[in-house]
Amino acid sequence: MAEAGALLNSPADETGTVAYGQADNAAMRAALEQAALAYAADEVPVGAVVLDASGAIIGRGYNRTIIDHDPSAHAEIIALRQAAAVMQNYRLPGASLYVTLEPCVMCMGAMLHARISRVVYGATDPKTGACGSVLGVHTLAQLNHHTLVTGGLLTDECGGLLRQFFRERRAKRN
Repeated sequence: MAEAGALLNSPADETGTVAYGQADNAAMRAALEQAALAYAADEVPVGAVVLDASGAIIGRGYNRTIIDHDPSAHAEIIALRQAAAVMQNYRLPGASLYVTLEPCVMCMGAMLHARISRVVYGATDPKTGACGSVLGVHTLAQLNHHTLVTGGLLTDECGGLLRQFFRERRAKRN
């Protein structure tokens, strides 16, 4: 992924549609691999990866709230912790985070504190999404850091995994 850096900041066209590149797709597929690990662990299947400015993955995570008995163990938080350890810094300027589901308020807050440059998500979250579905945390002018947020990358695959998980969960209860 050496040439990935140039593709990671895919601009929106005149209609506002974001043109995702091959590197973006590869990063979201890596996040989907993490989501599959959550699924296998009977956790809500959300996965995330953090890439440094060169496009190298420096953090991976999947939901672990049940396994770890930790309400903060969302995929994004796990990936941020790993990336910060790799970089030996809690600040991650120039880094991008890819996640299969629109981040919640807690995760967006952590990403802003980490100074993540770009957040890309797959499926929207109409119940707790903090990137525009319920709230738009990244759009608050009062905050001292702002990040570029785009959504809709591999939406069908990201959302499909979540729908399948909850369909199976409901079937187990009946």
